Amino acid sequence: MPSVRDHLDWHLKRPLHGLIARRVFWTPPLPARDDGVVLFSMVGSNVVAPYLVAIKSLGRMLGRGRAVVLDDGTLTAADRERLRAHLPGVEIRAAAAVDTGACPRGGCWERLLAILDLRAEAYVVQLDTDTLTLRAVPEVAAAIAANRSFSLRGEPGSRLMTVGAFAAGLAPMDPPLHIQHAAERAMARLDLDLPEPRYFRGCAGFAGFARGAGGRALVEAFSAAQARAVGAERWASWGSEQVASNFVIANDADPLLLPQGRYLNHWGGLLPADARFAHFLGTCRFRGSTYMAETGRAIRTLARAG
Repeated sequence: MPSVRDHLDWHLKRPLHGLIARRVFWTPPLPARDDGVVLFSMVGSNVVAPYLVAIKSLGRMLGRGRAVVLDDGTLTAADRERLRAHLPGVEIRAAAAVDTGACPRGGCWERLLAILDLRAEAYVVQLDTDTLTLRAVPEVAAAIAANRSFSLRGEPGSRLMTVGAFAAGLAPMDPPLHIQHAAERAMARLDLDLPEPRYFRGCAGFAGFARGAGGRALVEAFSAAQARAVGAERWASWGSEQVASNFVIANDADPLLLPQGRYLNHWGGLLPADARFAHFLGTCRFRGSTYMAETGRAIRTLARAG
């Protein structure tokens, strides 16, 4: 849980990080590669600079993909012009135009459903704006080449399990305090048209969705079943989309959970020596100075590459 110090650091260090991130505006554009890979992110006006650091650092290391941006509704004309200058050929879609069908609206559900529509024709990499690619990402490149879905682990011990085994291993929590806990606990009771449904606790901040492997049908059935199990209002709360994203990837063919230590959520402190990718999530991202230092390093690398 975020501490009082985390909130103070957020307010004190976020403006400084913003100044550092804006240096990305003086780095060269990221070439578009129409090679069957989409680098996808939901972006708002207040995170355009961090997003450009995130996608440029990934694009440079991966050497694949074209950018698709889902506008959360706050991008200005100047933001769009800047995105087009730095990401030639970028496709900008409106979150408000995504049909969520029977699934909730808001809470990143538009993002997941847009990805599931896109994956019919391309391999889709979902990338949060508070991420950095630090070094080469061979596991990601191999997963894409094999058309194999992947995910960042939500915690070090995350592993792929049947929903029954996963639910049985959950620690007691009565009542579950968060929608993720409630939904995971209910999962073994859901009536789903799958021979042996699987799940893992992942992180939607960095995930790959294999081309052509399923679409809306599974997630809509899962969403409807969860709404009946935990209540429609609760299921519509923030965090349900990540559970659904984990479930979709878990039930793809042979999904990859990226190795912990090389691909990680950063909760503070120094990064592991061989870290390849880091997700600096939530109010924890400004613990210490790692996010600011690595953002500056990534921008310097991008500038030298140009």
